[in-house]
Amino acid sequence: MAHKRPHVVIIGSGFGGLFAAQELKDADVDVTIVGKTVYHLFQPLLYQVATGILSPGEIAPSTREVLKGQRNAKVIMSEVTSIDVDARTVTAEALQHETTLHYDYLIVAAGAGQSYFGNDHFAVYAPGMKTIDDALELRARIFGAFEVAELSEDPAERERLMTFVVVGAGPTGVEMAGQIKDLATNTLKGNFRSIDSTQARVILIDGAPAVLGAFGDKLSSRAKAELERIGVEVILDALVTDVNSESVTYKRKDGSTERIGAVCKVWAAGVQASPLGATLGKQTGAEVDRAGRISVNPDLTLPGHPEIFVVGDMMSLDKLPGVAQVAIQGGQHAARTIASELGGTRDTSPFQYKDRGSMAVISKFGAIASIGKIKLTGFPAWLAWLFVHLINIVGFKHRVTTLMHWAIAFLSTGRAERTTTRQQLVGRLAVSQLGSQFQPTIGGVRLPLEQPYDPEAADRRTR
Repeated sequence: MAHKRPHVVIIGSGFGGLFAAQELKDADVDVTIVGKTVYHLFQPLLYQVATGILSPGEIAPSTREVLKGQRNAKVIMSEVTSIDVDARTVTAEALQHETTLHYDYLIVAAGAGQSYFGNDHFAVYAPGMKTIDDALELRARIFGAFEVAELSEDPAERERLMTFVVVGAGPTGVEMAGQIKDLATNTLKGNFRSIDSTQARVILIDGAPAVLGAFGDKLSSRAKAELERIGVEVILDALVTDVNSESVTYKRKDGSTERIGAVCKVWAAGVQASPLGATLGKQTGAEVDRAGRISVNPDLTLPGHPEIFVVGDMMSLDKLPGVAQVAIQGGQHAARTIASELGGTRDTSPFQYKDRGSMAVISKFGAIASIGKIKLTGFPAWLAWLFVHLINIVGFKHRVTTLMHWAIAFLSTGRAERTTTRQQLVGRLAVSQLGSQFQPTIGGVRLPLEQPYDPEAADRRTR
């Protein structure tokens, strides 16, 4: 009789999930990664996809390709819809196909999405920056705003179209604001005949009193000064109270409000952990915070369930930040714990996070970096950022092509990825407007049985 090996199911193909799988390559287990996508997304560089520097493929290599040499690892594309911790099963669905997996160990690394702090309707007007779809939609909105401004003869409309508002002054918001300004000032300069792209306004808004406050006062002040030097308008201590198709309204600490006319907005404030955290919390009794993160034991397991690990943005432990290194190291820790138990003695050591530092690019050749006691600004920080991000991109060929695109963007004014389509612009909203009855399949669309097929309606949907 064949030896049946323990089955490790990993939910999520991000940093935590992928590095956990790779850590188990020599273990006597079968590994199944269940991901909504079959690529590994290097999320810190999404803003460069949105602003035309990189293509999606350069920051999202195929998970199957990454793991093709790891014979004990299998990848399936499905979205997890339920977890039964008593039966030790995971149920997932993709394109009307349901799969149930039994596990001996479960690593949950499903990540987090954008949080609008209870104002989910803002998402219609201000996409977040969490997925490839988000980045491509924002690319279409950013470049499309300039194209429509070129067509408009109304000065007020042109001003709204050439005003870009970024909400959130963390690393994503700061990097996004800086790149939009560089795009308008350098890349698009002279491309239009009716508008001057260099006159575009880029406004960064945050409710906190500082830009990149987690970096400390000195680096935060340098970051703000650099943003203002390149022309980004920074508004702090301001809470966004309304977002619609034409404007953003914010309230200052003194209670006064102001409205900014802007068609293109980017939401880079706040995250909400995967709903799977709440699912696990309900079944295990573990506490779930307002952001959806689930409290874990020091070894990253759930109370009463040593076979379940939660890592990355989904876990709540010692106020660890939601950064890639926490997910990577957490995934590796979970995998090593599993391997140690299979070896005969389970290692119950608590997870020890090693801070590799934090970095943010602000302008061309300008960045800030905090690496332990080392604080860098300007060009040295930018070189450190370049090196760290390059080595963290998965796959040699992706590093090479990324470096080539960076050379185009940083050593000249060009950007290699300026192609957008109308479908990218409206796809997400169009799908949401189709409603819950919309059922995509690999062959097209499966309509509910109670809804007769209407060729004219179908034609309207595809036009």
